[in-house]
Amino acid sequence: MSDIFEKYQAVIGLEVHAQLLTKSKAYSSDSAEFGGMPNTNVSVITLGHPGTLPRVNRSVVDSAIKLGLACGCTIRERNEYARKNYFYADLPKGYQITQDTTPICNGGSIRIKLENGETKDIRITRIHMEEDAGKSMHDVDPFDTLVDLNRAGVPLLEIVSEPDIRTAEEAYAYLTEVRKLLRYLEICDGNMEEGSMRCDANISVMLKGAKKFGNRVEVKNMNSIRNVQRAIRFEIERQIQAIEVGESISQDTRSFDALNGTTFVMRSKEMANDYRYFPEPDLPPVIVDKQWIEEIRATMPALPNELHEKFTKDFGLNEYDASVLTDSKPVALYFNELSILTKNYKSASNWVTGDIKSYLNEYAMHMEDFPVKPAAIAELIAIIDDGKISHSAASQKVFPELCAHPTKSPLKIAEEFDLIQESNTDQLEEWVDAALAMYPDKVEEYRAGKKGVLGLFMGEVMKLSKGKADPKLANQLVRQKLEG
Repeated sequence: MSDIFEKYQAVIGLEVHAQLLTKSKAYSSDSAEFGGMPNTNVSVITLGHPGTLPRVNRSVVDSAIKLGLACGCTIRERNEYARKNYFYADLPKGYQITQDTTPICNGGSIRIKLENGETKDIRITRIHMEEDAGKSMHDVDPFDTLVDLNRAGVPLLEIVSEPDIRTAEEAYAYLTEVRKLLRYLEICDGNMEEGSMRCDANISVMLKGAKKFGNRVEVKNMNSIRNVQRAIRFEIERQIQAIEVGESISQDTRSFDALNGTTFVMRSKEMANDYRYFPEPDLPPVIVDKQWIEEIRATMPALPNELHEKFTKDFGLNEYDASVLTDSKPVALYFNELSILTKNYKSASNWVTGDIKSYLNEYAMHMEDFPVKPAAIAELIAIIDDGKISHSAASQKVFPELCAHPTKSPLKIAEEFDLIQESNTDQLEEWVDAALAMYPDKVEEYRAGKKGVLGLFMGEVMKLSKGKADPKLANQLVRQKLEG
């Protein structure tokens, strides 16, 4: 069967809907807050009453410009709105205000990292502004479908990729990068589980080397990036197997069943949807001039790719460390601030990705809530580098105390706990001599070439000194006496 799959090439395009973190809805002053009681964030505008007029939310346009700049898109000057007509019970007006022929952003790309370490640019077709529909709930009442219109009118950006994605793994990487960008820009929280970032996947397969794409299938209702990956994998295999037995692929809209990892038909797309787009008569065009774009550009944060390059090229960190540090904006900003206060970038990285992240995980905290300021971690790194305390003492004793009392000085904590390392040569010699005297046979083994026993003597020196011996000096002394 694997030979059969090798004959084919998948072609995948993704449509991502990002729910924006605005206080009010796209075209009304109704609250866009998530989690309210059903049908409380509504007004006559959300409900589509006759005679009501929409008004553009400037924050939505600002968010679209930010994302366009981050993706290197061309940003349209004259933005017209359109009505997309279709009837759902949870779309009160009977149409959705969106953009049809004049999306605010065209072109651009998002760079992903492949499993082999190479990068690939996934081109963007368009990014446009629109509003969300409400939510129909079929599992609350045994007899009726219930409708919550709180989400109706909440602003969305739809990000449509070119069909440049070729594997489920590339789709996973792309969605991860999209979510990271949205979070860095602070325009969407990217929580697919809550529906604030949603993805539809268009999937087709064709023989390798073919010029014409196969019939595509659209898969909806995937509530995590992992499930998008699973759905694409299943759909690729399903389509290849169907073609191999002579079946044709019908252009269906399918849903993903996360329990058994399969897709199933929701509705057929044999006929093209007729949304009867026409210009929205109640909203004038929005003109995005160069000054507006430059004002937004001036507020742009450092983006993950920029920080990754800085951490690897300027700070000499490896790809893995830089990726972990830039995965989350708060973590990246904390490390960035720490890097101004210490030049031991590797140690700073180890503290952030090691002890600090472990602390956050243990207490189920976010980086924003971490109590210790970067300046204190920089001081901790400095007293280790100066040989005042060992790294193990810093990690096991000083750091926990620092987290409990963030205003205390790491050096003061080390002094209180009697952790300052002994670097007096005479005292160190006493401990080294005592350690060597405990194992005269091991001394001979070392001198006969068995260098691995060095660790035994170092362990005894640290025990005798109760961890206060300077490891570097102690190591030098042990070697000198063994080889002398």
